[in-house]
Amino acid sequence: MELYLFGVVGAYLLGSIPFGLVISRFFGTDDPRTHGSHNIGFTNVLRVSGKKVGILTLIGDLGKGTVATVIAGLVGLPWLWILVIGFTVVLGHVFSVFLGFKGGKGVATALGAIIGIHPLIGCLLVGVWLGAVLVFGYSSGGALLAFSVFPFLAYFLTYDLYFWVFALVVTTIIFFCHKENILRLMQGTERKMRLFSI
Repeated sequence: MELYLFGVVGAYLLGSIPFGLVISRFFGTDDPRTHGSHNIGFTNVLRVSGKKVGILTLIGDLGKGTVATVIAGLVGLPWLWILVIGFTVVLGHVFSVFLGFKGGKGVATALGAIIGIHPLIGCLLVGVWLGAVLVFGYSSGGALLAFSVFPFLAYFLTYDLYFWVFALVVTTIIFFCHKENILRLMQGTERKMRLFSI
């Protein structure tokens, strides 16, 4: 039990690392919390601080999700606890202890965690997100579309009840964090992101 609790706490602390803020400060660029959407995630950092800082933020946020779930598997944690670790690292990103329990919207960290748990589904979700952004130009819309199909992929590709519940819970978190984006998308006021022109 000590190992499980250590894993959960470690995953939460790892998820709490605000790579968007840390990398922005390292390169001397603006604090993403004070510009744009005031978010520390990839999309806002990309707009505020440029392509290099944005991509490094994406790598960091994806990486911490993947590292958490891969390590959980490597040390031999039971399947259910690996999923708990995946949930906890996303929770850390959204409610970072280092930022007064505020944080990002969880998309990149969740995708990283899913890649570590089920690489095929993780890569499919990244493909859906990227494809939607390229076609429609909305990063938030791409994320919402990707996580809309996540529970279906989780069910039909694994038939695993625990993984399906994990997918539902993570998807719920992502939609909750994007409630303002959903409103702007409905109103037609959401800002587009052009991946190859920024």
